[in-house]
Amino acid sequence: MIKHIFIWLLILSFWDLNSQNNNVLNTTKPNIVIIYLDDLGYGDLSSYGATEINTPNIDLLANEGLRFTNGYATSATCTPSRYGLLTGIYPWRNKKARILPGTAPLLISTKQQTLPKMLKQQGYQTAIIGKWHLGLGDGTTNWNEHISPGPNEVGFDYSYILAATQDRVPTVYIKDGKVEGLDKNDPIYVDYDKNFEGEPTGKDNPELINMKWHHGHNNSIVNGIPRIGFVKGGNSAKWIDTDIADNFLSQAQNYVKTHKENPFFLYYAMNQPHVPRTPNERFVGKSGMGPRGDAILEADWCIGEFMKTLKKEGVLEHTLIIFSSDNGPVLNDGYYDEAVEKLGKHTPAGKLRGGKYSLFEAGTRVPFMTYWKGVINPGISDAIVCQIDLLASLAALTETQENSTDSNNLLDVFLGKSQKGRDDLIIEASGKTALRHGDWLMIPPYKGQSYKENVGIELGISEDFQLYNLKEDIIQQHNLAKEQPLKLKECIAIYQDLRGKNIVELK
Repeated sequence: MIKHIFIWLLILSFWDLNSQNNNVLNTTKPNIVIIYLDDLGYGDLSSYGATEINTPNIDLLANEGLRFTNGYATSATCTPSRYGLLTGIYPWRNKKARILPGTAPLLISTKQQTLPKMLKQQGYQTAIIGKWHLGLGDGTTNWNEHISPGPNEVGFDYSYILAATQDRVPTVYIKDGKVEGLDKNDPIYVDYDKNFEGEPTGKDNPELINMKWHHGHNNSIVNGIPRIGFVKGGNSAKWIDTDIADNFLSQAQNYVKTHKENPFFLYYAMNQPHVPRTPNERFVGKSGMGPRGDAILEADWCIGEFMKTLKKEGVLEHTLIIFSSDNGPVLNDGYYDEAVEKLGKHTPAGKLRGGKYSLFEAGTRVPFMTYWKGVINPGISDAIVCQIDLLASLAALTETQENSTDSNNLLDVFLGKSQKGRDDLIIEASGKTALRHGDWLMIPPYKGQSYKENVGIELGISEDFQLYNLKEDIIQQHNLAKEQPLKLKECIAIYQDLRGKNIVELK
């Protein structure tokens, strides 16, 4: 009898030890999901103070996870931010890191370290589902053949993407380098310089469009929407705009279901609320703010459904979720869609000044939260963090060596164990840069327009130095450059050290 009891105790002890080991494994190598929205502003979520729109599913991540008040994208536009996110490198170090056309070659070198490559070294399965916009191929892409290099060549085992943006051609899904649903008897051709003979455009054939263009979006018409760039053929492969969100959600859910047995990294790059805003009919009119508000509600619903899948598949407690946006908000960004007219009391940038394209805070300060059920305690962090810091931080989490020049290991900050974030950060907008130093923002003098007329956004450009104390003046109304010469001198020295000795000059 005693012998049997001893054996059972031994079995239970072994089981308990094994359970503890599994918990350690699940803690050090959790599934990692980055949910990345497009043009979502600091004030676009109810968890960040919005009162005219309710985003309960995203709010769950914020309220039951860690919500950052000083979370930054690297850039005020999409391509550079995505470059920084995946490489851990400031986009201004790469002169080609600008908003890319749909035919641009791959921006990330296949020899570079990337977030998915780094995680693959630790046995992770890796996938991107959603918007790419980092270039494909070598610049002479044949869309009817296998397209390479692309996401698969920079670390993603699986990729299901739209090449650039919803408003740019080609308007097709690309799965692991091949256009999905393409009929070889109806090949697809893409050009960003000239139209194909006989193909209608938004500029010349307004009778064929159902979404009126405002600026820049007057080339090929797909599904009644004029786009940027010209396309011919490939009709069987063209997406239905109102189904994009559902399609990407289904792909993300299926990926979880089929890859849950081993650690996975999923970059779920949603396209809302970028133009053209085409929410599914289930969401049309629900926000009262037109298609932009409806698209935000659609994104919130998608995230709720995705969270349900994580829970149903039994992986929610073993999944670190990082939520953010690629840059700040913009209302009229190429189409007349009532984003301005139906805005009402909603403030997409919250209390911040500027927006997409701007060096002011609303250009790069974005919603940013981390959620890991049972590991990250609910809270609010004022620490300065940036998306480029995910590479070094996730390397630390998975005990991986990485050699990024710009990414900081802020793992304890992202897990809520520390409030000590970055001291300094270079932010960027359209090739121009500025410095966030503690509570201060310093913008060097630049020549050029100070206001982007067609979108109605202040760019933060001045021929004088600008210096703001963000703790006391979050709306950036008081330029203290002349009143605080010693602080300005300090910021210039830090900026020159980080950005380059000869960079502070009128450009």
